[in-house]
Amino acid sequence: MRLNTLCDKGSLKKRKRIGRGIGSGTGKTAGAGHKGQKARSGVSINGFEGGQMPLHRRLPKRGFNSPFKKKYAVLSIVKLDEAITAKKIKNDKIITEIEIKNIGLIGKLNDGVKLLANGKIKNKINCKVTKASKAAVLAISEAGGKVEIIELSKKEIKKKPVKEIKE
Repeated sequence: MRLNTLCDKGSLKKRKRIGRGIGSGTGKTAGAGHKGQKARSGVSINGFEGGQMPLHRRLPKRGFNSPFKKKYAVLSIVKLDEAITAKKIKNDKIITEIEIKNIGLIGKLNDGVKLLANGKIKNKINCKVTKASKAAVLAISEAGGKVEIIELSKKEIKKKPVKEIKE
């Protein structure tokens, strides 16, 4: 006998075995009653209110998702500054979106990169990105850097190489 096998007598009730003969109490129709939609297998009538308009159809529709909305990979200027401080990026040349992706600062280059400002930076940053907030451009220019905003068409974005060829 072990402690994990001890239990009160009758505390574990056996489950009801449905459709196991007339003597089980749930034989023949297996508790589903006679005929009708609910007696059939695979039929779900959730949300059916007896002919009344169901609640989910009575309520008004909300919201809209535009299929043309652009999705940008968001990058903080502070993270870019930290990468320069950690010597992951050299700040003497122009930093491109592909370099930012290869370092791992962003996940996917969907429709481009958007720079956002949320703190002070110490290093001079020169970068080419698809979008940048006014505060980010101002913060970078105050630190002595420059932001070049590039406009790309959808075809150009799809053709973007993930890795640059190093010579």
